[in-house]
Amino acid sequence: MAAQLQDGGDDEITGINVTPLVDVVLVLLIIFMVTANFIVRETMEVDLPKAANAGETVQGLLAVVMDRQGRLFLDGEEVSEAQLRAKVAQSVKRDAETRAILSADQALPYGEVMHLIDVVKGEGVSRFALNIEKDARSRAAGGTSGP
Repeated sequence: MAAQLQDGGDDEITGINVTPLVDVVLVLLIIFMVTANFIVRETMEVDLPKAANAGETVQGLLAVVMDRQGRLFLDGEEVSEAQLRAKVAQSVKRDAETRAILSADQALPYGEVMHLIDVVKGEGVSRFALNIEKDARSRAAGGTSGP
């Protein structure tokens, strides 16, 4: 028996299936979103203190970092203390609800970190968070704290 030929064997393709393209783009977008945080964190080498019960914080408008040498960075750009004060004041003037995420190397003296907090609060930022790195060792040991 001979195979039957379909009617109109020279049909044109009238539609393109874009589902595989959308799938690939979404996977690439997810990979980018997951790795973007690590890329930013690796550009500034700050040894963050660890805590057993780290909570999730919302990314603030101002990311202030003080490295081991005491240099200040605002949103990834190195600034002096006077520039930091000016830029924080500008942000507060634009939005009174400005938040800040403060990161400081754990090797810094306590007084320098408190001075950084004082600088940010002095310019009108009332809502800020201290960035920490979650300590996995305490969690693995059943890290319950308190009396």
